[in-house]
Amino acid sequence: MEMHVLTLTFQECSARYGLAPAALREFLQAGLLRAAPAPETVIIDEPDDLPRLARLHHELGLAPEALDIILAMRQRLVRLQATLARETARARQLENFLLGGAVEDFG
Repeated sequence: MEMHVLTLTFQECSARYGLAPAALREFLQAGLLRAAPAPETVIIDEPDDLPRLARLHHELGLAPEALDIILAMRQRLVRLQATLARETARARQLENFLLGGAVEDFG
C-alpha cells in the first residue's frame, strides 16, 4: 500500500479544515498528528486522516483520546476487511479448483 505524506502549516489546517491551533496542539500531544521540523507545521501520514479528525472533532466534539480510539478501531476494521477479502478469494480459488477437478474426474 502506497503511503502519501503531507506537510501542512497550522494556518493551512485552519483554512482547509477549520481546526484551531489549540486543537492541532492537542492532536499533536495525543499522537494523532506528527510535528514537522518547521514550527506550527504538522505531518499527515495519510491524506484522509486530517479531514476525518476534523469531522469527528467538529461534529461529535470528542476529546483527542477518544479520536485516537476511533481511528485505531477504524484501522483495525480496514485490516480485517482486507483479510476477509483475501480469505474469501482464497476460498473461492479452492472451491473452483475442487469443483473443476471433480468435473474433470467424473466427466
